[in-house]
Amino acid sequence: MKRNYLALVAMLCCGTGFAAEGQRAYYQDDLQGVDQIAQVGFLGGDDCGCEVAEPTCGCEGPCDCPAGEPTCGMEFMDGGCDSGCDSGCGSIFDSACECNLGDPLVLFGECGNFSVGGWASIGYHTAALPLFNSKPSEVQLHQAWLFAEKALDTECGFDIGGRIDYIYGTDGPDTQAFGIDNDHWDNSWETQDQYGHAIPQLYAEAGYGDWSVKAGHFYTTIGWEVVQSTGNFFYSHAYTMYNSEPFTHTGALATFSGMEKLSLFGGYVMGWDSGFEDNGDAFLGGATLTLSDDVAVTYSAVGGIFANNQAGLEKGYMHSIVADVSLTDNLQYVFQSDLLSSENRMGGTVRDTFGVNQYLIRTINDCLALGGRFEWYNAEGTAGVPVGTDADIYALTLGVNYKPHANVTVRPEIRWDWDDSRLVGLRDGDKQTTFGIDSVITF
Repeated sequence: MKRNYLALVAMLCCGTGFAAEGQRAYYQDDLQGVDQIAQVGFLGGDDCGCEVAEPTCGCEGPCDCPAGEPTCGMEFMDGGCDSGCDSGCGSIFDSACECNLGDPLVLFGECGNFSVGGWASIGYHTAALPLFNSKPSEVQLHQAWLFAEKALDTECGFDIGGRIDYIYGTDGPDTQAFGIDNDHWDNSWETQDQYGHAIPQLYAEAGYGDWSVKAGHFYTTIGWEVVQSTGNFFYSHAYTMYNSEPFTHTGALATFSGMEKLSLFGGYVMGWDSGFEDNGDAFLGGATLTLSDDVAVTYSAVGGIFANNQAGLEKGYMHSIVADVSLTDNLQYVFQSDLLSSENRMGGTVRDTFGVNQYLIRTINDCLALGGRFEWYNAEGTAGVPVGTDADIYALTLGVNYKPHANVTVRPEIRWDWDDSRLVGLRDGDKQTTFGIDSVITF
């Protein structure tokens, strides 16, 4: 498999070595095809020079400008370049401070619509959570990630693309095809000490005009948080994401984006978290409605048979509603509500959960963002909560995203969990305080 991947890299790349690649506006987009941390804005750095600020009298320019010395009546500020000029800002916590990170370095880069890249996520947390971070008090490699992708380009008509992802680390076993526990696909690729491998995506995609269809093994459309470290603001994850949402599907999903404010998607999948083996018959679909330039709402649902394996049958319905709101240019609010209801072959409850997540992200400047997440999770039949017992779980997380380099994001956070029912297994019975920090390095 290693030889096959290297052959694919050789086919897709235009060359070797490091090359600078231009940054994209608003870090929500891909960086050489990598899903990035959506809440940290990267607007790129201007060339060294001065920006004209509001008129003042008696000012002196902090640096020489191409047009000559500043004149009385105008104050000039440095644009954040490495010229030794003083911008007048106090610290990185001052929104007036601009940090010019420059262009990120890329190991493989892009060649037309082909791209190859990846990232590494290395972290540490003080206490275990019933989520991804289950290996406490130890520095660990969460994700060593590689991907190869050919993006669709339907401007000239029909086009074909696809993508493959590979992960190794302590997050590997959590994104394997564990929906059918029979060691198919990547389900048996676990190593010692909670490390493992996975191929969470392997799909082909075809498109024409406003239509596209992907077929194969791919990540779910459910929810706001994702498995990829580069796609989340926080180091830790929400209960809803881990316990009430699928991670991957195998099947086919069509998308139509021909309407101005509405895009639709839907298709057939073989249950939840299965590789190329049938784990049930289910519908996956939804819609994204752009209400304004500042508000977008996504409804995504899956219904049918979620699992049909040795552990028994689980069927039901699950949906996620996500409202993404830009309160200001630098303040983002996200509201998410998840509902899951499933039963076994005899009609008994397997899982019955409801959750509300709220996120508030404040971008200070290109290098720094602050965020908070508060979750209420009501569970029965999951997260260690037995059927017939109802549990209300709360979690508050405060975190920072700091970029010391265009390729590096450091994410410290502190998290408080409360469970009055004492069913989840928190360190102090009904509560737990956890400090965590990781660094995400893209290439």
